[in-house]
Amino acid sequence: MNRQFGLALVVLLPVAAAACAVNSRPVISPAAMAEFWQEPTDLEQRELVYGGGGAALAPDPHVRYTLLKADQTGFSPGYDVEDERGRKWSVKLGPESRTEVVVSRLVWAMGYHQPYVYYVPSWTLVDQGQVRTEGPARFRLETTQKKVGTWSWRHSPFLDTQPFAGAFVLMAIVNNWDLKTPQNVIYRAERDGDDGSDRYVIKDLGASLGKTSWLFPGTRDDIEGFEQEPFIERVSEDRVKFHFKGAWREPQLIDSVAPRDVRWICERLARLTSRQWLDAFRAGGYPESEAGRFILRLRQKIDEGLALGSPGTVKSARAAEARSR
Repeated sequence: MNRQFGLALVVLLPVAAAACAVNSRPVISPAAMAEFWQEPTDLEQRELVYGGGGAALAPDPHVRYTLLKADQTGFSPGYDVEDERGRKWSVKLGPESRTEVVVSRLVWAMGYHQPYVYYVPSWTLVDQGQVRTEGPARFRLETTQKKVGTWSWRHSPFLDTQPFAGAFVLMAIVNNWDLKTPQNVIYRAERDGDDGSDRYVIKDLGASLGKTSWLFPGTRDDIEGFEQEPFIERVSEDRVKFHFKGAWREPQLIDSVAPRDVRWICERLARLTSRQWLDAFRAGGYPESEAGRFILRLRQKIDEGLALGSPGTVKSARAAEARSR
């Protein structure tokens, strides 16, 4: 058997048998669901330049960062560093440094937990007494949280809930094709004022805003690929078929989403204002002209998702935004 054909069979055969039970939603208490998602009652007021950590926790681009460890694994190289205040940061270089911050802002705006991440265009690294200037990077604050485990798309305690389905749709909207268990982290807060409960997080979102692909890696930070890739292919037997090819490691997700799940997350995305969209991309260092192209395509996808409803309930993203002003 051809190796590539064999791989395709391994990926695609489980799809038919692994769809989520969207017709009977499990009941989860608000306190339990809050470990994964909370309704963003302040959605239109959420500040997306600095995100959940705010300006107070942002890294200072003018201080020196001491190298603790170099990380050459994965697509993007990076470092573990410590700043002059003793705070530890995970630093990622390369094109993912922009996309991860932008997508993290959107995920957080929708009510899902995210680590505190920031984009820094230029900063100073101290490596064994040698000082050098480094280019653009994603800084993730590690001091305020402790990793206590990982969670699986297959065995999550939130499986089959609407926020869980909405999270997958959101990944399809931003074309995050790197969906796999090691990217899903359980954090325990170590910051004053937090309740100490666990937080289930979709982490390392950098493989986004590009083109998806079966079996082989897609692209990142690729406006042409992102603009050209279709979103919804069809609806079949109350299941939405996406063009998205980023779930081959988690094939049970492919047939797991009903039209109401798509509308659920798109209704929330449609409430973001023009200012918030631009702020999310400013957070990732995008100039307004480039951000505008990404935002236009994202809004087109949102409109497409909203249109899965009956004609009487269809809303456009721009009309919803106008009402929120």
